Amino acid sequence: MSIVRLAYGETGLDLAVDPAVTTVVTPTHHQATESPRELLRRALRTPVAGPPLRERVQRGQTVAISACDGTRPQPRHLMIPAILEELDGLIDLDDVVVLVATGTHRGNSEAELRAMFGDEVVDTVRIVNHDARDRDSLTWLGSLGSGVPVWLNSEWVAADVRITTGFVEPHFFAGFSGGPKLVAPGLAALETVLVLHDARRIGHPQAAWGIIEGNPVHDDVRAIAAATGVSFGFDVVLNQDKEVVAAFGGDLLPMHAAAVHTARAVAMQPVPHLYDVVVTTNSGYPLDQNLYQAVKGMSAAYQVTKPGGTIVCAAECRDGFPDHGSYREVLASADSPAALFAEISARTVTVPDQWQVQIQARIQADCHVVMHTSHLTDADLATAHLQQTKDITATVANALATAGPNARLCVLPEGPQTIPYVDPAAANKRPAGSEGHRRREDPPPGSISILG
Repeated sequence: MSIVRLAYGETGLDLAVDPAVTTVVTPTHHQATESPRELLRRALRTPVAGPPLRERVQRGQTVAISACDGTRPQPRHLMIPAILEELDGLIDLDDVVVLVATGTHRGNSEAELRAMFGDEVVDTVRIVNHDARDRDSLTWLGSLGSGVPVWLNSEWVAADVRITTGFVEPHFFAGFSGGPKLVAPGLAALETVLVLHDARRIGHPQAAWGIIEGNPVHDDVRAIAAATGVSFGFDVVLNQDKEVVAAFGGDLLPMHAAAVHTARAVAMQPVPHLYDVVVTTNSGYPLDQNLYQAVKGMSAAYQVTKPGGTIVCAAECRDGFPDHGSYREVLASADSPAALFAEISARTVTVPDQWQVQIQARIQADCHVVMHTSHLTDADLATAHLQQTKDITATVANALATAGPNARLCVLPEGPQTIPYVDPAAANKRPAGSEGHRRREDPPPGSISILG
């Protein structure tokens, strides 16, 4: 047996596997930069498109900076200081606000903000949690994209200079994160988010990992950002250790396209066929804080799981389901995943968090999903139509035995940090990333390899 280390919470988790039947898929290794601050500074000064950041700002202007919330491993403690240093002498810190782009998530506590941004930023710059449900803090900007009613954070709209900061990785229905998503849904009203995440958009075949153009979710996200104005975009790409390997700045959409090109090569990997059993994670802390986020790990595994196969997902879930929002309520609103999927797919009125349930229910209707968590009970998971295992190694062994003598296992130790897709030639070539990631028919089992 061989040991595979799974990303789980802040400590990790060991899985024992038989190497003869196992494919382990990890991101293509990229060495972290030795000087992230210099790399970030260079992205601000030599952008992908348009003038450097400093040339876009005039004395006396107000600045709003959008940043990811605490469920994302963005290196905010490096990126925000890099911007502030670049603007030193031009902008008074009293005229800067950092907006935590929560979307519909909860706001972050002061302790969380200090962990996210560092004490110096928290003590010198005003930081505000966006609240999608506080209509008094939102400004109406009209119907944009494909009929999306757009309300955005008023402080963002009122700022003279608007800067997005994020990190780019494959996203399970928006294609890729970062870039324009730091405007909407990040700083949008609940009403805006509900339309962007309605059943029609989420159910579209192009609303998937690694697809941007022709993806109805990302098409509208780009349209909103372009129509409402972003002064400068600033994104990074991270390796599996959540270290900075590349940084991009400049005009928002060209900048994001360049970051996507790099992220695709880092995080999308081909495998030779579908698998009977797939073990996944949600990339460890902070991404595996709750079950809601863990749907991304399930979705990554689903790309390469045989119909009727087994997905085992390890996510710590220290924040529970979570209990805020509608996710838990929607999960429990039908007696089976198939019924949930059918009911949500037919909706014309969107309920908060139904999009996550829609994707989860589609996966569970097609595959057997087992969770390993540290903070949800068996009874909790039963309300989500899920089972729990305390021993992943034993569960995997039993699932393989049940599947038969030719059963094959795939392990995604970093979960959605690596998105696998089926390419029968994968055993004989190294990946450069791919647009295609939809599941294909399963050819005869190929040679087993470790991809990464």
